[in-house]
Amino acid sequence: MNKKLPILIAFLAGIFWIQAQGPVRDRIKTLKVAFITERVGLTSKEAQQFWPIYNEHEAVLEDIRQRERSELHSRMPLQNLSDGDADALLNNLLALQFEKEKADRQFITDIRTVIPAKKVLLLLRAEEDFKKQLLQTYRKRRGGG
Repeated sequence: MNKKLPILIAFLAGIFWIQAQGPVRDRIKTLKVAFITERVGLTSKEAQQFWPIYNEHEAVLEDIRQRERSELHSRMPLQNLSDGDADALLNNLLALQFEKEKADRQFITDIRTVIPAKKVLLLLRAEEDFKKQLLQTYRKRRGGG
């Protein structure tokens, strides 16, 4: 536990530092890499094989998220959609959700070839923990929590 406290403090300090420095997205990504590497316990050999697969998966997910946003925001206000247009939009969103699930399954299949199953589970937990800490930090900075 003593080992984790300095890491958590450094992580939170890094989040606050992000707001004062350059592009936020790049800073968050840097913190996420450090957080995942530590939480999963990647060896240097595992990290060399892990990060290219992980980064490719993140790029695929970001593309899907952009297409979802595009679908939802490129149309007239949702209240004004006809039933047919709403049905088509919903089908497009379901197709994107299926694409995301397929990408997630492929990612887990690929990543299991470079790290053991236990570390894959640690990765999934670390990603959720990182998101929670990021949201908590954001809420505290905004005075909402």
